[in-house]
Amino acid sequence: MTELERRIAAGRGDEPSDLVLRGGRVLDVVTGALIEGDVAIYGDTIVGIGTHYEGGETIDVTGLMLVPGFIDTHLHIESSLVTPFEFDRCVAPRGVTTAICDPHEIANVIGLEGIRYFQQASRLTLMDIRVQLSSCVPSTHMETAGARIDAEDLAMVMDHPSGIGLAEFMNYPGVIHRDPGSMAKLKLFEGGHIDGHCPQLSGRDLNAYIAAGIRTEHEATTAEEALEKLRKGMRVLIREGSVSKDLDALAPILTEATSAYLCLCTDDRNPLDIAEHGHLDYMIRRLIEKGASPLAVYRAASLSAAEAFGLKDRGQIAPGKRADIVAVDSLEGCHAQLVLCAGRLVNDAAFDARTTIPPVGRDSVKAPLVKPEDFRARANRPETDVIGIIEGKIITDHLREKIAVEDGDKRPDPARDLIRIAVVERHGRNGNIATGFVKGFGLNTGAIASTVCHDHHNIAVVGADYADMALAANRLSEIEGGFVVARDGKILAELALPVAGLMSLGPFELVRDRLVALRSAAKGLGVTLEEPFLQLAFLALPVIPALKITDRGMVDVKKFEIIPG
Repeated sequence: MTELERRIAAGRGDEPSDLVLRGGRVLDVVTGALIEGDVAIYGDTIVGIGTHYEGGETIDVTGLMLVPGFIDTHLHIESSLVTPFEFDRCVAPRGVTTAICDPHEIANVIGLEGIRYFQQASRLTLMDIRVQLSSCVPSTHMETAGARIDAEDLAMVMDHPSGIGLAEFMNYPGVIHRDPGSMAKLKLFEGGHIDGHCPQLSGRDLNAYIAAGIRTEHEATTAEEALEKLRKGMRVLIREGSVSKDLDALAPILTEATSAYLCLCTDDRNPLDIAEHGHLDYMIRRLIEKGASPLAVYRAASLSAAEAFGLKDRGQIAPGKRADIVAVDSLEGCHAQLVLCAGRLVNDAAFDARTTIPPVGRDSVKAPLVKPEDFRARANRPETDVIGIIEGKIITDHLREKIAVEDGDKRPDPARDLIRIAVVERHGRNGNIATGFVKGFGLNTGAIASTVCHDHHNIAVVGADYADMALAANRLSEIEGGFVVARDGKILAELALPVAGLMSLGPFELVRDRLVALRSAAKGLGVTLEEPFLQLAFLALPVIPALKITDRGMVDVKKFEIIPG
């Protein structure tokens, strides 16, 4: 018999299946029914449910609920600070069987080589990593990135089997004003999937953006914004990351009526948050706690996600679907007891059996050696634009404060929570250094520096002391990138991220433990933010309102222009 015939025979019970799950109940994410009976699997495919089957192997899942594998509809694996292989090991046991990633973090550092690295890795992981192609490298003309990717470059990598379409189109002004470079990329993917990124866009501008063929969006931060996007035909991805926490604001719109058009995503979530709270499993628990029906939540986490991105082979425990299955203790608890990815049991043996590939992007930090005086904010007037942090959001306030000018410099004023922020170009292109002010860290001494600095990934550093800022920034060059905390001329804590200055070479457990030490060291500087490092990273992203900073200066995002110095 052919494989097709064997699959049909196994579904009918004429031939034994490879694997049978017995004793659990299946949640049907279409009707909400709880289905008794075995689940039969042949190869990587579910062939039968709801009756008795015989198989080569039987696993007893008595007392457990069987739900479809979870689909993270938008994330940057690099922001987990580990390689795709360690990300796989970190979150697949929690039930994440598909991750739709945009590798634009590494692409902004090393270009197509970074995208190809993720494409190659996707063939080897247990979970199914789908690699969208990065649309905005760099994200705007107002920053210096390590690479540039145009439409003709994307055409060279767009036929890989891991592909879905074009990743988040962050340059929304380029879309609505018909920038030629933006138009070339949109035309290349016309008729396919194009992922969106348009925070606070509404009215006719939103209409124009969607008319470009953009189908999904993860930047809604209020229920009102999300509902407008839903009404205009977009699928909205509810996001809960380490910094961007939109779940509480959007939970009220998740109902059984809307769940067919809502999905879940993490965008950026690190191993410490995953260890302390969870990944998509955390989002599922939290949404149910907040009153959403389990059917709506599990549908959004699986079938709706699959439908939104054209993955017709998954999202439901049903015959003919990919055998991505999670056995959880209860629908409300959502603690995975067993996970199957394409019929393969997720466990240490399966991870150990994988083949991996060498990392890329080594020695990518080529920043100038900085001196304390490089962080002076040269000025002759006290009126000052200040980035105002909104904790749990990547949007910021555009504040205006008066800061005294002393000897041609505006000094940090920790008593008013006004501290220096600077971005140092680290790709060896021009050596730019831009400075500004930020409010919201609570930092009163020392400095924090990072090469995780969206999306250009230059060095971002905040501090109350110029010497400590220089020490922290220069240390990043020595360790090939990462996070550093410094005070009184000493390095207090660090995490090396030598893969493009974004990812560790170590296991996710090591990264988790180092993040604990970094968070403790940051609190010792007075920092009050729960996640100061990724919060810092997003202060340099000039496509998220309202005020940001790049290596070229302070950026008024609403005007989409650099503020004159």
